[in-house]
Amino acid sequence: MSWKEAAEPVLTRMPSVRRPDGHVPFKRKLGWTAGVLVLYFFLTNVYLYGVNIGGQDAFGQFRSILAGGQGTVLQLGIGPIVTASIVLQLLGGADLLGLDTDDPRDQVLYQGLQKLLVVVMIFLTGLPMVFAGGFLQVDPQVAGSLPFGQMGVKWLIFAQIAVGGILVLFMDEIISKWGVGSGIGLFIIAGVSQKLLGGLFAWPGLPGQTGLVPTWIGLITGNADAPSLLTGNGIQYLVLGGGGLLALVTTVLIFAVVVYAESVRVEIPLSHARVKGARGRFPVKLIYASVLPMILVRALQANLQFLGRILYSQLGASGMPNWLGTYSGGAPTGGLFYYLAPIQSRGQWMWWTGTVGQEPWQIIIRVLIDLTFMVIGGAIFAIFWVETTDMGPEATAKQIQNSGMQIPGFRQNTGVIEKVMERYIPQVTVIGGALVGLLAVLANMLGTIGDVSGTGLLLTVSITYKLYEEIAEEQLMEMHPMMREMFGG
Repeated sequence: MSWKEAAEPVLTRMPSVRRPDGHVPFKRKLGWTAGVLVLYFFLTNVYLYGVNIGGQDAFGQFRSILAGGQGTVLQLGIGPIVTASIVLQLLGGADLLGLDTDDPRDQVLYQGLQKLLVVVMIFLTGLPMVFAGGFLQVDPQVAGSLPFGQMGVKWLIFAQIAVGGILVLFMDEIISKWGVGSGIGLFIIAGVSQKLLGGLFAWPGLPGQTGLVPTWIGLITGNADAPSLLTGNGIQYLVLGGGGLLALVTTVLIFAVVVYAESVRVEIPLSHARVKGARGRFPVKLIYASVLPMILVRALQANLQFLGRILYSQLGASGMPNWLGTYSGGAPTGGLFYYLAPIQSRGQWMWWTGTVGQEPWQIIIRVLIDLTFMVIGGAIFAIFWVETTDMGPEATAKQIQNSGMQIPGFRQNTGVIEKVMERYIPQVTVIGGALVGLLAVLANMLGTIGDVSGTGLLLTVSITYKLYEEIAEEQLMEMHPMMREMFGG
């Protein structure tokens, strides 16, 4: 008996959001999307009962791309979903699952397996956060007021985290089936947008750093606490410090580069085999696999760093070998986990400023490892993403063939169309994935407004651009219902 036959009774019974029976009007889709976003913002402000606020964030600088909120019900964010996707992509890429996504039965099994893996990842990620020291600390007052003591409070905290992880899973599914875009993408946009707005407009006196706009108002009016702009310290403050000029330039540049890259494409001409004069084009974008595979790469790095912090919290400074990692303030300062940690800000690599405790050669090695990890990882995960989302040459050729279209000058045959697609899709996928990885590292090294991670900013710009295209497509189908069949609606 195969694993599919053994697991089918469980996987087919996994709870799921019912698909709409017919076309969902655009206004209703917007309503579902807005409702889920409001719920998301609400849950990121519901703090865990029994937690002593102020513990270390297990995800740290990865928080902007994993969404959620430290110490809240959405402590795990989209982490379990992304980690489960990594596992499925690796298993699918090695052809170990034996699932045919064109088969409706196998589609149900795949979706059920993904949900089961998400639940497993909730346990594997949530339990160490609660029971390993330094992440989520129990409030002694709550533990003293409840009859089941500190251990019982820990299980209560984990139950809240698990419920939050399940809610994120179903919120993502609701948006995918009843709303616009994907829940994961919208949650990333929401989290990053909050940090961007805070980095621009946060007023003095509010938690966090003062925003760019109030800082410049203070500089213009002479009320800012800053050195003279005519001195070397003043110029450094203006470019690298509170003035934020470099962060502003980097943010604008990332916006411009991503929007430009989204518009660069190779268009393959198509014509209808039966309807004379009916023509079209199949676009192969430079960022063909989108920037979503970057979530998988960064999530893999986040899990590696999470593992290092768990080992350090359990073994302690004296028990953990120095070659494996040394820590200060919850951050790696040496050893393997230091070199595997991504560069998150200018202060982590500009050794000449005197703010970095490592030697220049150590910093250079770390930068090169981060760059290699992101560029090669971006290309590899982009390939996996294209193959598992039916965007590869074979799947694309079948879609074109089934739509009745063909490439002018070539026989109307799936194999012929596939060979033409193989000239463009694999190469563009690798180049686009590597380019996005390079941009993410550069953005992190130069810094952005609100200290948003480079990957988070890339994801936000790209997802927003695609969301705009999808909304335009939905509006077109609302105005012209006949277009719905052309878009597969």
